[in-house]
Amino acid sequence: MRHYKIELDNLNITKSQIEKAMGFESGNSPDPFPDLIDEVLDIANTYCSIEGGYVLRDDINFDLNNHKLLVGIIDFYAKKIVINQIKKSEKIALFLCTAGPEIGEWSKKLMSEGETFKGYIIDVAGSEIVESAMDRIQNTLEEEMNDRGLNITNRYSPGYCGWNVSEQQKLFTFFPDDFCGVKLSDTSLMYPIKSVSGIIGIGKEVKRKNYPCKLCDDKNCIYRGRRFTG
Repeated sequence: MRHYKIELDNLNITKSQIEKAMGFESGNSPDPFPDLIDEVLDIANTYCSIEGGYVLRDDINFDLNNHKLLVGIIDFYAKKIVINQIKKSEKIALFLCTAGPEIGEWSKKLMSEGETFKGYIIDVAGSEIVESAMDRIQNTLEEEMNDRGLNITNRYSPGYCGWNVSEQQKLFTFFPDDFCGVKLSDTSLMYPIKSVSGIIGIGKEVKRKNYPCKLCDDKNCIYRGRRFTG
């Protein structure tokens, strides 16, 4: 198991990144967004407690006919898109990462006080922060595996690519209770809300590449159009 704590300043979150996540072209967000984004990024570090990690397992098998991944005695019905991307894996990394509870609570508080634009920017920033933190952790994993002559895949999470979010319950059994301070509700939602979890395939014959979005009909997926830039 690996565990990391990450400072926001080391993630280099930019105004351009937030603008793009909000659906604007870089440098072309309308007023009052540019100033509000700057304001949020200037103090966001005081509202973040970023940490994450992963568990490596090599006791894996695949049931390709039923689109399942078996890790130990736990079977994940990860569906066709995910299984096709990881089916050549020799190991699996199960990951968990969070930006901490503070940034979500900050956004919620401002929304309730009527500061809708700023609250929305904070919400978007929280999502970008946790994804960027997980990018960093994934890059570290990739370097470690490359040193062993292995490659990694993209990361895949329950709730995307047809994989039922309820399988978060199975994934969390691989981590100690309260790992990174993340808890799971009975409906399989994570708290803090700015958290991500999932799996990454590892092996000699797998590859990390752009997400195969044309194979998926989830128009609201956070990974739609996401490019691998590592």
